[in-house]
Amino acid sequence: MGKEKFVFNVHTLSYEKVQTSIKQNLIRVFGFLCAAAVTAFLFTLVMHNFFPSPREKTLQQEISVMESEYEKLSEEIKTLNQALGNIKERDAYAYRMVFGMDPIDEDVWEGGVGGHDEYALLRQNKNTGKIVVDALEKVRKLKHQMVLQSKSLDTIMHLAEEKEEMLASIPSIKPVRSDKLSKSVGLLSGFGYRIHPIYKVPKFHAGLDFTSHRGTASPATGDGVVVKAEYHSGYGRCVVIRHGYGYETLYGHMDKIMVKKGQKVKRGQQIGKVGNTGTSTAPHCHYEVHLKGKPVNPMHYVLDGLSPKEYEALVKAADAVNQSFD
Repeated sequence: MGKEKFVFNVHTLSYEKVQTSIKQNLIRVFGFLCAAAVTAFLFTLVMHNFFPSPREKTLQQEISVMESEYEKLSEEIKTLNQALGNIKERDAYAYRMVFGMDPIDEDVWEGGVGGHDEYALLRQNKNTGKIVVDALEKVRKLKHQMVLQSKSLDTIMHLAEEKEEMLASIPSIKPVRSDKLSKSVGLLSGFGYRIHPIYKVPKFHAGLDFTSHRGTASPATGDGVVVKAEYHSGYGRCVVIRHGYGYETLYGHMDKIMVKKGQKVKRGQQIGKVGNTGTSTAPHCHYEVHLKGKPVNPMHYVLDGLSPKEYEALVKAADAVNQSFD
């Protein structure tokens, strides 16, 4: 039997029994239950914070390990970025100094990949989202820069191959075997206006005349393709080689031609023998270098095997106004 409650009525001067409705009872019970629920929640919260369960302890340990590993990963990414930066500097040096081209654009290097945010779902994780996304973005940027650097290195390799081909093609040796060519250059006839040996009038001499014995080997002065191998009324038996990059060379007054039109030749390969054919007064090799269709002084393309003193003597002899051999 529950306790009854009475109140004093001042009007009737008597105690009256208090009657409670069902609604009041329900409100009272609901209030009690709410207070109990709040108390239970606060108690559980305190227990979780100060007395974690074994599962929570394991998760906390895993998070601590993950944070430690993340710090190590960040340091490794930083080291890789520094190494990649050093490679980029060397790459830029190769482009600027060796090939005369612009290095990788800095905006492209530092630019993002673009597109939608592929890490949007991960960002929603309040506890680990920022850490994970930060690491993934660093890795993505590193991959992007590695792809750029790889393409840049491929370009450098291609340019190096082209440079090697160009260096092999540009005329750079004498058109007569050095061991058969006298170092005495007193009879050398150089580039410019000279007295024609037959007509005895000044005439532009478009090449250099290298005196040598008849039958001396005459090599190609650079890699190229033979575009002419025929008899010419003035040059006699002559060969013209197209080297590419705007260069062509001509070898005149040959005794014998040893190549054919369309044939590919390498620097140093024998293309004929020194002779005295055509308009010539003595066995020699008349040698011309043409750049973009115009004759240039071959003196700058015959530096092989010469000491500075010998080259100086060669220049003086070539500049002297004398009579040419053709």
